[in-house]
Amino acid sequence: MKNRYSLSQITLHWLTLLMVILTYSAILLSDVVPDEDRTLVKNLHFNFGLSVWLLMLLRLWLRQRHPSPVITPALPKWQAVSAHSLHWLIYLMFLSLPILGVLAQAYGGKTWYFLGWQVPQWVTPNSQARSLIKQAHELIATLGYFVIGLHTLAALYHHYIRHDDTLRRMMPGK
Repeated sequence: MKNRYSLSQITLHWLTLLMVILTYSAILLSDVVPDEDRTLVKNLHFNFGLSVWLLMLLRLWLRQRHPSPVITPALPKWQAVSAHSLHWLIYLMFLSLPILGVLAQAYGGKTWYFLGWQVPQWVTPNSQARSLIKQAHELIATLGYFVIGLHTLAALYHHYIRHDDTLRRMMPGK
């Protein structure tokens, strides 16, 4: 069995990270850009977020087609269970965040654009629903910082302390 993820899985992993960084950056910048640029930056946030959702769906599909390569040396059971749980939490978070973001926009009655096209209003605006959905979106997004950080620290732990091939399996190149 090969000891690396497929090239498509590696590419999508790092592309997803780039899009997550751009999504977080855009929303953080929306508070500091001039008023005339705020709508553009928020629309970038929405579009980057939706691209994360699409990438995560693609990654799930590829995960079904290509089994995860075995980690050498093998992990203790508790680490394997923790890693598996953390990966599924990442999938769940980055699939739910864009859905919650779209719902918050829809219930807010806000005009927004997806790839340059105005998204039509498809639900009756409801400020109470919008507020609850937006709070959930923001809470999960904030937890995302910690989950991404934990994922990164775990990869570095495996590479530099445990000296296994966890990180090398997902690195580009040979």
